[in-house]
This record gives sequence, structure tokens and C-alpha cells, in this order.
Amino acid sequence: MTLDDVADELYGLDPGEFVEARTTQVTAARDNKDRALATEIGKLRKPTVVGWLVNLLARELPDEVGALLALGDALRDAQRHLSGPDLRRLTTQRQQVVRALARKAGELAADRGRTVGEDALRDVGQTLHAALADADTAEQVRRGRVVTAATYSGFGPAGLTVVQGKTAKKPPKSEPASTPPAEKPKKGKKSQERDLDAARAAAEAELADATAGADETRGALDDANTELGRARSTLTEIDHRIEELRAELEHAEQERQFTRNAEKASAEAVHRGERELEAAERRVEKARHALDNLG
Repeated sequence: MTLDDVADELYGLDPGEFVEARTTQVTAARDNKDRALATEIGKLRKPTVVGWLVNLLARELPDEVGALLALGDALRDAQRHLSGPDLRRLTTQRQQVVRALARKAGELAADRGRTVGEDALRDVGQTLHAALADADTAEQVRRGRVVTAATYSGFGPAGLTVVQGKTAKKPPKSEPASTPPAEKPKKGKKSQERDLDAARAAAEAELADATAGADETRGALDDANTELGRARSTLTEIDHRIEELRAELEHAEQERQFTRNAEKASAEAVHRGERELEAAERRVEKARHALDNLG
């Protein structure tokens, strides 16, 4: 048993099962006199729901996740070669793939009896975006070993902030003041134009990314407003129906009381009629007996 074997097993579990399973593995390693392995297993962190969802994607849809991470390589290559059209096309494609995978993460969770909210699915998308910009995060996603959500701003290592302990990459420190900096060669016009094209392509890609996100949010808001209107309309209909039912109930109670009184009066009339019938039958019997006596 190796640490990789244990990690593969633990990070494939529901977060609610993680701690107990980790404790079992630590105990097993100690029983095998492998204290170093037991210590390393004990250091494995319990994944959040978002981490679990990303790990589900990596295990259940490895080809699709691999294709997304390959798209990240293509984006970085487009940046290096200053390919504005390629960068814009790949950025749009990235948005589409990430959204699709986030939705599939929710479906995979539902298949396992877990309902996750939109916030968690958004964090799944942000983690996948971060994996496109950072090699370490990409490797964790590929192996299904994500512990918690990761976020990024913009595309590229300079905009990356990983929640799970990694920070944005810092620019190299400048030389001490005592050492005069070497003069940078002046850039030619073509070099400046290339830099401007690169900056413009990156800005356009970021605009496309932000626009796609805004469109998605706007669509979700429109859907929410539609659902709100539908719910309010239904609530109004139900309130009207309740009022109608209350009026019907009041009328029915009045009818019941009226019928109850009528039933009581009818019962008394029946009892009175029964007594009168008994008296009439006795009179008939008496008259018949008198007639028989007369011969």
C-alpha cells in the first residue's frame, strides 16, 4: 500500500466518508509498522464539496477533463505567439467547456443522491479555470486530488490566486540599489506593434470572457425573474382559491346546520307518527274484537 493508492481511494469518497476512511487507513499503516506512511496519510486533508465535485469529474469524465486541460496549453501557446484570433476563439471555447463540465458535476452529484447549489457549481467552474492557468492546479485536477476551490482573475499565471495555499506568482525582485541596472535596449517599431497586438489580444480575450460571464449571469437572472413571476402568479391563484374554499366552507357549514335542524325535526315527526300509528292499530284491533263478539 502506497500513499498514492490511499489518496486515490480517499479522494474518490464523499466528503462525509473521508475522515472515517482516513482513520482506518492510518490504523492499517500503523498495524503494518509503517509509521511514516501513517503520518503522511494523516496529513491528507478532507476535501470540500467543491473539491469532491471536481474530483468526481476527473474520475468519471477523464477524457473531457483532459481535453479541457489541453485547451489550457493551447491558450498559453496562443499567448506566446501573439495569436489574437486564436486566443479569442480558444477563450470562448474554454467558457463553453467549463460551463458544460460544471453542469455535469451537478448531475454526477445528483446521481449519488447529493444536491449542490449554484454557488458550488460556480466554484467548480472557477477551479477549472484556475487549472488552465496553473500547472500544479491542473495536475491536482487531472489526478482527482483537489482539496478545495481555486480561483483566478484573468488568464495566465500572473492573474492566478489558488485558495488551497498557493499565492499569485510574484515578479522577480529588482537588483540592489548599489548595482546600477543595465540599460534596456530600445524596442523597435515592429516590436512595439507586436507588444501592442499582444496586449490588445489579451484585452479582447478578457472582454470576451467577461462578456460571456455577464451574458450567463444575465440569462440566469432572467430565468430567476421568470420563475419569480410564475411563483407569484401561482401564489395569487392559490390565495384566491383559498378564499373561495373558505366561502364554500362557510356556506356548507350553514347548509349542514340547516339540514341538521331539518333532520332533528324529521326524527321527531317519525317518532310521533310511530306512536300515533301504534294507537291507531290498537283502536283497529279493539273495534275488530268488538265486532267479533257481536257475532
